[in-house]
Amino acid sequence: MLASLPIPHMVALALSAGAAFTDARTGHIPNELTLPPLVVAPLAYLVLAGPQMAALSIVSAILCALLPYLMFRKGAAGGGDVKLLAAMGAVSGASFGIEAQLFGFALATFASLALLAYRGRLLATLANSLFLAINPVLPSRYRRIAPPEALSTIRMGIPFFLGALLAFWLRA
Repeated sequence: MLASLPIPHMVALALSAGAAFTDARTGHIPNELTLPPLVVAPLAYLVLAGPQMAALSIVSAILCALLPYLMFRKGAAGGGDVKLLAAMGAVSGASFGIEAQLFGFALATFASLALLAYRGRLLATLANSLFLAINPVLPSRYRRIAPPEALSTIRMGIPFFLGALLAFWLRA
């Protein structure tokens, strides 16, 4: 396993904490935070554990970046999110990176639903989501376009940090 010791998980946790901090403050996850681990992790694994572990680090980065990249291509995620999750995968392995990612998406979903319910917008948002989901199969006269004010974004740095924290805690 790529990360049999907790040290790579702690590094990934620290990386996600830095991303959460900068994302909360600026709405941006900087390249200076995400790109160095993408380069250093495979090199460190190469020196410390050999070429197979370095290759596994690269494959883990790709696997962890796959879903966020597909979302990025559709405008549903930012480039910083993609690079953060790739870096977490390169450092800690695909298993930990994907767990942190899925926990982060789940936490963001629940928090968003709770916030929408608190604001009294949950049912309207769910109705808009339903129409957005079925629009491609509806005849053009029945399609509904969601107004820009009905769409919203969420900064994923904090949910990914909490997801990494949860993944780390579950492994302890």
